[in-house]
Amino acid sequence: MSDATAAESRDRRPRSSSAPDLNAIRLTVADGVAVAEIDNGPVNLLTVELFADLRALPDHLEHNTDARVLVLRSANPHFFIAHYDVAQILDFPVDDAPVRGTELTGFHKMCERYRTMAIPTICEIDGRVGGGGGEFSASCDMRFGTVGKTTLCQMEVPLGILPGGSGTQRLPSLLGRGRAMEIVLGGDDIDAATLENWGWLNRALPPGDLRPFVDRLADRIAGFPPAAVSRAKASVLAAQPDPTEGLLTEAFLFQETLRHPSSHQAMANFLERGGQTVDGELRVGALGAELGPDGAAADTAADTAADTAADTAADTADER
Repeated sequence: MSDATAAESRDRRPRSSSAPDLNAIRLTVADGVAVAEIDNGPVNLLTVELFADLRALPDHLEHNTDARVLVLRSANPHFFIAHYDVAQILDFPVDDAPVRGTELTGFHKMCERYRTMAIPTICEIDGRVGGGGGEFSASCDMRFGTVGKTTLCQMEVPLGILPGGSGTQRLPSLLGRGRAMEIVLGGDDIDAATLENWGWLNRALPPGDLRPFVDRLADRIAGFPPAAVSRAKASVLAAQPDPTEGLLTEAFLFQETLRHPSSHQAMANFLERGGQTVDGELRVGALGAELGPDGAAADTAADTAADTAADTAADTADER
């Protein structure tokens, strides 16, 4: 049986549904391939519920299934994972002064779990991904996307914060310092062709080719000796430096940004302007540019322009 035929037949076979209590992920496992399909609201927001599912999944796969490779994909045709829930970030405690920790944050631990777990992790990104979703994806072993559709936006800096879920540490390793700076500081949409050229995506495939390609690759890996696969992955990871110190610094600096007044203004303004809605998230790069350097400057300029227009209209009416 060819690899392509194997992938097609795997799609037709019933899959097991044994899984922990998952609220935002549908998990199936068959022939050594685990498929985790993310389905969490209109934009696949990285909420507390989705975070809990992502955190629970690796242990379940390693201890309760015969999974030899994990594919993560989305049930949403437009979004893989939009970003972390900004409304929840606004509720993070900020009364005490930030302290550089000695242990990784919960989100960092979750991302590291996917990076280091024994089985390979593949992200099938057939839509938009950003913020914490981009950081999670960059922590996985491989990422594949669709030309003209897959888009990355690390939109944290326009919101007055920084990518605090491993993004500032993953991106330089994947892309180099200059391109990491463009993605982090620019906070703009990056298209699939550029992401492939820069190395964030393994491949950007033509529309319609993404899922067959990922299924074929996952079937191939699942068909190889598991001991060789896991040790080959561990050996590749050994070529990279331990990210712990960098992640601790990132977490501390993220806490510092949370305590600056501009961050809360920018995040609140982001939500008011349509952030976390479908329309807003489909233009999240442009939306970020509207927030201004203090999170309210763009509003002030818009209000001034509106007031000027209203005054002009009133004067014209009076002259008539």
